[in-house]
Amino acid sequence: MPDEAAAHDEAEEASAFSHPAVPPDVTAAYGDHPDQVVDLYAPRDGATGAPLVVVLHGGAWRASFDRAHLSPFAGFLARRGFAVASVEYRRGRPLPRQGAKSPVAGRWPETFDDVAAALDALPALVAEHLPSADARRTVVTGHSAGGHLALWAAARHVLPADSPWRTPAAPALRGVVALAPVADLGLAQKLGLCGGAASELLGGEGELSEARLPYADPARLLPTGIATTLVQGRTDTTVPFAVAEAYADAAARAGEVVGVTFLEGVGHFPLIDPAADACAVVAEEIAQLAW
Repeated sequence: MPDEAAAHDEAEEASAFSHPAVPPDVTAAYGDHPDQVVDLYAPRDGATGAPLVVVLHGGAWRASFDRAHLSPFAGFLARRGFAVASVEYRRGRPLPRQGAKSPVAGRWPETFDDVAAALDALPALVAEHLPSADARRTVVTGHSAGGHLALWAAARHVLPADSPWRTPAAPALRGVVALAPVADLGLAQKLGLCGGAASELLGGEGELSEARLPYADPARLLPTGIATTLVQGRTDTTVPFAVAEAYADAAARAGEVVGVTFLEGVGHFPLIDPAADACAVVAEEIAQLAW
């Protein structure tokens, strides 16, 4: 029933956004732009040598969503004994046409510049500002559009040779846990997810988009050799589970096994909602890789 499904989605979203923001212990800059910052959370149990969880927020790569909405999730992970680094990055600019209600999704190349720069800067920032963290045990996670960026960040070593973001070796990660990720940009474009956000991220429809896909689409950057788990709600209408399945299938064709945890009766937002059982599942998936 469409009305019942819509009401269920609205209730899940309202719950996820009902929590007060959790301020970080430290905010550190990795660049000069106001969006080039990372919020750092120490583990609340006071432990040392805690695994580091790098968090990339979603919001369709649009400027109307920033890391603040994911701060309750960051705080939840800190209470679970993790050190947390919540990354901000440049997102879409406002649309130029009169009466536009939302910004374009993402900036090319700035969104990718920032994620790459943040991950490169984190070891030094963590050593300076978060001594309780063990950066040798780092897991990257992200929700929705942030899940796309998490998968992309773990695949920089398999980017095309002419990519400015390519690294000579695989990142020193324990793994990636991508939450309802936009993991296959080609399929996301076909489905028109989030008001065409994937197409906007890549510069629009047509030749430009096709030329950029090999540099931006996690489904084309396989195998990575990095332990990867996707967590996906079966009733997610924002990023349907078919997108996670497409990524897992692409990985299998490339000779890589990707774990996929499907949660029955769960939509898009419980994965980052500290009040939801799904959020505890996410923490356990992270712990399995981190510890």
